[in-house]
Amino acid sequence: MQAFTVLIGLVAPLDRVNVDTDQIIPKQFLKTIKRTGLRDGLFFDWRKRKDGSPDPDFFLNQARYQGATILVTRDNFGCGSSREHAPWALLDQGFRCVIAPSFADIFYNNCFQNGILPVVLTADEVQSVLRDVLATPGYQLTVDLGNQTVTTPGGAAYRFDIDPFRKDCLYRGLDSIGLTLHHNAAIAAYEAKRKAEAPWLFTDLRT
Repeated sequence: MQAFTVLIGLVAPLDRVNVDTDQIIPKQFLKTIKRTGLRDGLFFDWRKRKDGSPDPDFFLNQARYQGATILVTRDNFGCGSSREHAPWALLDQGFRCVIAPSFADIFYNNCFQNGILPVVLTADEVQSVLRDVLATPGYQLTVDLGNQTVTTPGGAAYRFDIDPFRKDCLYRGLDSIGLTLHHNAAIAAYEAKRKAEAPWLFTDLRT
C-alpha cells in the first residue's frame, strides 16, 4: 500500500450529503476483484445524463477538476453497503484523501486499508473549503498526516483527529497484510518453537 505522509493536491467538490457506496460505485461494477479499472464506474449514475452523454455539471466531467487528488464532501459519506470497491474506485480515479464532516464507519475503515486518508473536519470548516474550491479554479490544499493538519492556500490550518495506530500504519504504507508481514520473523520464530514443543501438531495425517 502506498504510504501517506504529506499531500499537496487539487481539490474537487461533491456538495451532497449521505452519498452511499452504490452511488460511489454502482453494483454492475462489482464483478471484478481487481483494484484497477474502476474509475469509469465512479459516480457513474451522476456522471451521465439519461441519454448516456456526460453531464457537464458534474465535477468529474469538468476540466478544472481533472487530476484532483482530494475530494471534499458532506456528512455521512460512504454510507450503505460495505463494498470495498468504493475506496478502490476513488483511489483508481486518483483520490488519496476525502474530507467530510462525518463518514460511515465501514467505509472509513476501508479507506485506511487502501491508502486513502479520510479526514473529519467540522461542518463549518468543510463549508469554508467548499466555498473556496468553487470560487477558485486550481484550488489546492496541503494535507499533512504527521501534523494532522489541512492547510489552505491562505494559511488557515484545520486540525483533525486520527487513531494513532491507523495513523502509523497509513504513514508507513501498511495494510493488514503488510502489517502482518512486518512481523514475519517473529511469526516464523513462534512457529518453530511450537513445532519443537508439539511436533505431533504438524504431522501430516495423510501419510
